[in-house]
Amino acid sequence: MVTSALRTTALHPIHVSLGAKMVGFGGFEMPLSYPSGTVHEHLACRNDAVVFDVSHLGTVRVKGPEALARLQSSLCNDLSKIAAGRTQYTQLLGEDGGVLDDIIVWWLDPEVFDVMPNASNTERVREAIGGTDVTERRCVLAVQGPGARRRLAAAGPGASTIGRSRVQRVTVAGRNVIAAGTGYTGEDGVELSVLNDDAPAVLEALLDAGIVPAGLGARDTLRLEAALPLHGHELSPTITPLEAGLSWVVGWNKPAFTGRDALIAQRDAGVPRALRGFVTETRQPPRDGASVLVDAATIGVVTSGNFSPVLGCGIALALVDASRAPAPGDKVQLEVRGRALEATCVELPFVRKQR
Repeated sequence: MVTSALRTTALHPIHVSLGAKMVGFGGFEMPLSYPSGTVHEHLACRNDAVVFDVSHLGTVRVKGPEALARLQSSLCNDLSKIAAGRTQYTQLLGEDGGVLDDIIVWWLDPEVFDVMPNASNTERVREAIGGTDVTERRCVLAVQGPGARRRLAAAGPGASTIGRSRVQRVTVAGRNVIAAGTGYTGEDGVELSVLNDDAPAVLEALLDAGIVPAGLGARDTLRLEAALPLHGHELSPTITPLEAGLSWVVGWNKPAFTGRDALIAQRDAGVPRALRGFVTETRQPPRDGASVLVDAATIGVVTSGNFSPVLGCGIALALVDASRAPAPGDKVQLEVRGRALEATCVELPFVRKQR
């Protein structure tokens, strides 16, 4: 069997020099964790500031006078709610309403958009919306945490003042970057898109500012504590945004977009599944695929499960039968490795943003 070699980013040598554990992710070799470990990196983000290399994410640049109309007809959220200089979370749906990918759009100029899909879905998204795949030209660094802006100010004062869901061109360490007030940890932060030749200098400046390097392991536990959906888990071609509790991402007033009719039909008929959060009574983490049981009957399946460094116990997101969906405080069992793990339904997110 022939396998494709993993791609590397312009920051790969720095990760290796820092002792990162490198793993394959989305076709790239990326840092999973550094010698301090995932829990340390996770808590550094909750309490101060970390930087993630998320260059494996895609960037599809769509520009020209027809760009806005093309994105409006392809993606489910409504770009008319924002304007140039803003960002928007959205999704690419199939005709049946399932989520082919979830996406952040950076609206850079009136006729220029950077569409940011998940790593493995870049070509699928480009085929749907047109544009040019510019992923390999740049790196993306996510500076996240309650201290992110304070520390970022030492390297790039302009970047540190970017408002939430805003995007603009600034400089960091004397290099031109595109900075957006976005991230996927549940904390405040800024993401920086920088050309490959400039990326090492920008990352070194962030590290010199006292920002802790963090890997994709911590990024996953952080997004789970914040109950943020992950494609392939809470979102997929067989899961609609309504089932994932994301009806707000649907531009119901748009005249047409792919999957609109299917979502309207599901909304009107009643959404069959609901997303719920559960915490366990021990440190043992639930795992994806575990059954959710009530009175020995299966009512759903865990879509994401892990140990919560902040709560000190296992946490899980699960899709359950809407007609039997537990309410906060209700007890369930999660079937883990052949035995029932006691858990309680809780309100989401599991952990709220640190102030």
